[in-house]
Amino acid sequence: MESQYVALMRGINVGGKNKLPMSELRTIFEELRCESVRTYIQSGNVVFAADARLAKVVAEQVSNRIADMFSISVPVIVRSAAEYKRAVRTHPLATPDMPDSTVHVMFLADKPKAAQVRSLDADRSPGDSFKVVGKEIYLLSPNGAARSKLTNAYFDRSLNTISTTRNWRTCQKLLEMIS
Repeated sequence: MESQYVALMRGINVGGKNKLPMSELRTIFEELRCESVRTYIQSGNVVFAADARLAKVVAEQVSNRIADMFSISVPVIVRSAAEYKRAVRTHPLATPDMPDSTVHVMFLADKPKAAQVRSLDADRSPGDSFKVVGKEIYLLSPNGAARSKLTNAYFDRSLNTISTTRNWRTCQKLLEMIS
């Protein structure tokens, strides 16, 4: 039985680097036998249907194909529709009156160990806040994400994993696409 999933790529089509046309990305997913493949904007957001066996390996297979075809290393993080919905609907720091530009969700490839989470510096980026819940980091950046020191590099290094971040508008649009 097929279910819906969300695949999130990190670092493509950002600032003119790691160019990857969405039509090519859709083709990669379709060639792997994913169904109902749809992309959102140019930064590597894919909604697709697949059986559970394929869903377990699709991130690695897509990443490998992108490397082979485009000579770029692109981490791919996959969430089931249920996991994605839960992650976005339960943002512990967001309130309805907050501007979309200040609210983000960082999706992690692996669940960090409790000791790693405890080692994070809550005062690293004054004015910003974060909360780690499972395989997500919820972020508020009232001074703008570009000014924040709560970066993918910081969390990847501190938690020994790979992350990719989405702004609140993108999170909401992907939620609509799987609902």
